[in-house]
Amino acid sequence: MAALFTGRVLMANREEDEVDTERELSRALENKVLLLYFGSGQCPRCRRFAPLLKDFFVRLTDEFHVERASQLVLVYVSRDETQEQQRAFLRTMPRRWLALPFGDDFKRELELQFSISEVPAVVVLKPNGEVIIENAVEEIQRMGPACFRNWQEAAELVDRNFLLAEDFEDWTMRSITDPIRRLKYKVDKKTEAKRREEEGEEPS
Repeated sequence: MAALFTGRVLMANREEDEVDTERELSRALENKVLLLYFGSGQCPRCRRFAPLLKDFFVRLTDEFHVERASQLVLVYVSRDETQEQQRAFLRTMPRRWLALPFGDDFKRELELQFSISEVPAVVVLKPNGEVIIENAVEEIQRMGPACFRNWQEAAELVDRNFLLAEDFEDWTMRSITDPIRRLKYKVDKKTEAKRREEEGEEPS
């Protein structure tokens, strides 16, 4: 997904730290579902939708709500009229949101690429840049955070937080508890083998 923003600068938080190196972009965007939020702090429809999107994002990424942050990143593509309007809007949103700098010409390219004619619009992308949903506004309003599971499955994300090193080549995880069960099984097998060795039993 970093390829979409190669050669571009993203603002990393409300303090407007720049995320512009290839390594930083890869770390921020790799192996995650990407939401491109096209909106404006002044648009009436956006002002109604933004609190829902904020809650949606926080419930999936904030440690107060979830044990582990979901593999989700959001980039705000502003239609605000001034830089101060964009800053004021972002100050009310989660600190983990990224944003295209105000006045960046790449905004127009993104609008054309994803056929954005009106706001609010939320384009949902796989890590490789393929579109999962052209505009998820209605789905977020209707389903809330529950819709992320569908996007995650569609994106075929590798859950590296749980995946065991030796399982990368033959990854057949079926549920979030699967690696925990397999890890326990491996520990149990090693414990049993050690016990047999100490007691002089033949390995089974």
